[in-house]
Amino acid sequence: MMRTSNPTLTTETFNQPIAAGEQRMTIQGAVNKTGILLVLAILSAAFTWNRFAENPGAAMPFVIGGSIGGLIMALVTCFKKEWSAVTAPIYALLEGLVLGGVSLIFNSKWNGIALQAAMLTFGTLFALLAAYRSGLIRATEKFKTGVIAATGGIFLLYLVSWILGMFGVNMGFMNGSGMLSIGISVFVVIIAALNLVLDFDVIEQGAKLGAPKYLEWYAGFSLLVTLVWLYLEILRLLAKLNSRRD
Repeated sequence: MMRTSNPTLTTETFNQPIAAGEQRMTIQGAVNKTGILLVLAILSAAFTWNRFAENPGAAMPFVIGGSIGGLIMALVTCFKKEWSAVTAPIYALLEGLVLGGVSLIFNSKWNGIALQAAMLTFGTLFALLAAYRSGLIRATEKFKTGVIAATGGIFLLYLVSWILGMFGVNMGFMNGSGMLSIGISVFVVIIAALNLVLDFDVIEQGAKLGAPKYLEWYAGFSLLVTLVWLYLEILRLLAKLNSRRD
């Protein structure tokens, strides 16, 4: 049974009807589509970065607009997987606007932090992919259950924090630079990284099942969702560490 805590990759993701003669999904195809989406997101992020390099605060409309548009495109992609060849690239471009703006804002306070976060994110991706392909890390049922439970707990904590924040209640241990806050961020980064392993496993199983070709785009979109989460969490962790040194 395929299990992942990534909400865009469920047990039914690749159980899609396939027409006679229709091409089937391959792992290499999914890797290629993921690469295309990453390039689009990076180009879009570079646009925002360069546009507002002298005034990072002015990037906020792009961050907000990209967040809203990205959420809409993500939902459309999830419900209309057969449209993913179009909606996934649009999502990548919109998410790039967000990443570029957020990265610029953080980098304006701590120079070089965005590059550090990007390098750690891609380093984690390639390290885990190599470990998965070599069999060093296996997506066993216990492993999946643990990561899924931890991911659910994290998002529940974030939801509670967001709701309380609307009423003026600040959960300092979540956003401060204390050791507890840093410890929580380290834990979240680890869980976000381990979600990549679950995504690799689900995509591999989807290819073995002979899923329709268009799901390569959907697989790339799903991996991008996890990578964006991982990057933002690493960026937050680095910001907390830098705050302690200020």
